[in-house]
Amino acid sequence: MKRPIYLDHLATTPCDPQVVEAMLPYFTEHFGNASSRSHAYGWAAEEAVAQAREQVAALLGAAPREIVFTAGATESNNLALKGAMSAYASKGRHIISQPTEHKAVLDTVKWLEAQGAEVTWLPVSAAGRVSAADVAAALRPETVLVSVMHANNELGTVNPIAEIGALCHDHGALFHTDAAQTFGKLPLDVQAMHIDLLSMSGHKIYAPKGVGALYVRRRGPRVTLAPQIHGGSQERGLRSGTLAVPSLVALGAAAALGGRLMADEAARLKALRDRLWRGISEAVAGVIRNGDPEHTLPHCLHISLEDVAADVMMSHLRGLALSSGSACSSATLAPSHVLRAVGMPDEQAHASLRFGLGRHTTEAEIDAAVAQIVEAVPTVRRLCADQFSPRA
Repeated sequence: MKRPIYLDHLATTPCDPQVVEAMLPYFTEHFGNASSRSHAYGWAAEEAVAQAREQVAALLGAAPREIVFTAGATESNNLALKGAMSAYASKGRHIISQPTEHKAVLDTVKWLEAQGAEVTWLPVSAAGRVSAADVAAALRPETVLVSVMHANNELGTVNPIAEIGALCHDHGALFHTDAAQTFGKLPLDVQAMHIDLLSMSGHKIYAPKGVGALYVRRRGPRVTLAPQIHGGSQERGLRSGTLAVPSLVALGAAAALGGRLMADEAARLKALRDRLWRGISEAVAGVIRNGDPEHTLPHCLHISLEDVAADVMMSHLRGLALSSGSACSSATLAPSHVLRAVGMPDEQAHASLRFGLGRHTTEAEIDAAVAQIVEAVPTVRRLCADQFSPRA
């Protein structure tokens, strides 16, 4: 059976063949424990981890020692938020975030609130963007941490994190950003952007699932975190546990590859995304483009189709693999927390589709996707006619 065209790269990406090739020897040939420093097997593993750390750091303008390896962005977010709020409890209990964050941040902030933290939720625009002015207004002397994601995983909207980071540093607050959707995709410079803590995940950049990292600033200011996993001295004591050497090698290789391809890949994907949007919008009436068309990921398109239920639409797009929301919330028929937070009407939210383009997406696949959508819309609108009230 022919496989569907994969257009869900914001949910996950396939491992790049070059990444797989880099990691394979560390399963069988170089299988040592990176903490075993008394023999050659351990030395080889330790050297591979050091190289991966350098490769990840290089993509951020960071020092290798500022990279803490984790199991992914969810763990990184937990370590950053819980670790900072615990370590700086003597300063205050105030944290600032936004309601469109990934659940890995949102649920962690809510947990902190239940433990006694004071939380300020920033307003977001209808496009899902945070204003630096609103961050400035929310900052207090007792603010420990501001957490604002770089780009939203549903709408693709990119936030002004350099401005926000500068405000935080001027105010003496730490700044954390979840960069799971932008690491390896958009330029990141933790110095220029005044970032103190940055979360990333391997499976978003063509590395395996189950590996990621947290950038932790060591100078100007030196950031202290309370460990959340105990039991060893790995990762400067911030994240105990035997290092997954093959996965770390893969993460490093994916970061290096992403850095080399970033500019060309972004331009190519933007052209494909615009081709997809033109193809749909010119052939189908009643299409709304969601998010911020100016400040957005080059590989993301989020749309709503009037008088269409997304779940019915997707059942007629068997040749496409895409999402009707973020992968972490698509199991429910209720509008996602992101679409609710930006004030999207339920009817529009229920009619939304998210396209995530990737490294191996082709023009032919985009044209085939447009053809399937254009063909399916009239049928789906007829099937959904009873769900929507007549328009004036």
